[in-house]
Amino acid sequence: MNSEFNRVAQDFAQSQKLHHTDVQALVAVLDGDGRGGAMTPGLLRERLNLTSGAVTACLDRLERAGHIRRTRDAADRRVVHLHYAPRGREVAREFFQPLAERTDAARARFTEDELAVVLRFLAAMNDELTALRAPDQD
Repeated sequence: MNSEFNRVAQDFAQSQKLHHTDVQALVAVLDGDGRGGAMTPGLLRERLNLTSGAVTACLDRLERAGHIRRTRDAADRRVVHLHYAPRGREVAREFFQPLAERTDAARARFTEDELAVVLRFLAAMNDELTALRAPDQD
């Protein structure tokens, strides 16, 4: 499943003339956008384990392509927040709509109780993978 998701992400990157890392950055920005914890270039650097220069190049590409916009924090103008641009959101929604439809079709084949078990399993796997990446935090 992860391989297929990665292939879809790669197809999106190719269709938008972006790097695979750019798509990872878009996902991170989307995760932070509108949830009170807007993504910043520094957080993105940590999340993707990139250099400052690589993050700047990535954000420049995404901004030029219309996928993101940068805004300055009202209280501290040195802080930059990253947001999904309306055009970028529209392009992503159009591209990923078939994936959403297929996900809904797969989910419809299971009962709520079965989905609860799947969700518990996926959450447990995520916890284990997180622990594997950071063993000294157990």
